[in-house]
Amino acid sequence: MRATWLRRAAASVEAATPAHRDRALDGLRALALLAVPAGHWLLGGFTRDSAGGLHNASPLSAFPSLAPLSWVLQMLAVFFLVGGHASALSYRRAAGRGEPARSWVAGRLVRLGRPVLGVTSVWAGLLVVMWWAGVPDATLHTAATLVIQPLWFVGVYGAVTTLTPWCVRASRKAGVWAAAPLLGTVAVVDLLRYGPWSAGMPSWLSLLNLLPGWLFAYQLGVSWGEGRVSRHAARVLLAGGAVLFAVLLWEFGYPISMVGVPGETRTNSHPPSLLVLALASFQSGAAVLLRDRLASLLRRPAWWAPVVAVNLSAMTILCWHQTAMLTAAIPGAVLGVVPGLTSSPDTVAWIAMRVLWMPLFAVLLVVTARSARRLDAPWTGTGRGMRVTVALLAAGFAIFALRLA
Repeated sequence: MRATWLRRAAASVEAATPAHRDRALDGLRALALLAVPAGHWLLGGFTRDSAGGLHNASPLSAFPSLAPLSWVLQMLAVFFLVGGHASALSYRRAAGRGEPARSWVAGRLVRLGRPVLGVTSVWAGLLVVMWWAGVPDATLHTAATLVIQPLWFVGVYGAVTTLTPWCVRASRKAGVWAAAPLLGTVAVVDLLRYGPWSAGMPSWLSLLNLLPGWLFAYQLGVSWGEGRVSRHAARVLLAGGAVLFAVLLWEFGYPISMVGVPGETRTNSHPPSLLVLALASFQSGAAVLLRDRLASLLRRPAWWAPVVAVNLSAMTILCWHQTAMLTAAIPGAVLGVVPGLTSSPDTVAWIAMRVLWMPLFAVLLVVTARSARRLDAPWTGTGRGMRVTVALLAAGFAIFALRLA
């Protein structure tokens, strides 16, 4: 009976899909989206102190051999690539109907901002309730840190989105080579902060990589959307990225993990190092080369329906997946040291138990998403007073999470 219902649902989604829909792009976006919670749930953990408070921890500290797993789960570059492609097409359509670039950019930023305001304002209220209920301060700060942690992505994505008109112009002039100066910029900054002159460099220098580091894949996506990335260029991106990745690891001592490891002085992702761009080049080349095969695979309704579901909940997944894990971990901390949930991530048993916990996290995310998706939709009928209240709550949460007060 359930199998019949699923087949009917998949057939319904298939029937509602326009013939011109680029299924491969949606498939790539879904894959990149699902890698975010999978990475955070598997490569992030907790320790529980004697007072019952939770603190962030990572199995990568005890098991550095797991670092290559982060190469697979770090797929934000694919998200930026697909985003650049989609933005190029959307911007072209907007220009065709006479919509000003400023209006197009504003509309995209509003769509990105609503979910962020929603999750942070809700959590501002949750923190007050948990504090009143006696939840330890350590747990409150850990929860706030985890919730705000993925939201940096939205800010960076918003910044690169505002540059779409310039990215389109650059692509039309230089094609795939429009991304080369961004790669060069990151390489120069890395040379300064890790090379012979590193001792005299200011600590803020790494921040110069933040925008060009993530704009690299977005610019490639814009060029792809403009039809300026050939299969030959994709092969060069794939091979060149692989070679650069290997050289940086074995010859220049870049950290193996693509995500931050507690206690390590260097990190690849915050802000992005040249190793992140090497991986982005490899992933971008692979995405372009696999596009046709992926599109063919997603012609099957059973594969296409879940891709549609993930894409419809994109911002919800990004903003609320840490909440799903915390929904299990915070009550678990009350019970004590629960294996794989609140126990230290320093044993093989923890890894096995964490894998067993992940389906529960996924179920909790689905349950949360059913309600949270309403916050992503346009706030029609919402008065000015409510909007000001939401903004104040979100600001209060940010101040608490960033420990600015």
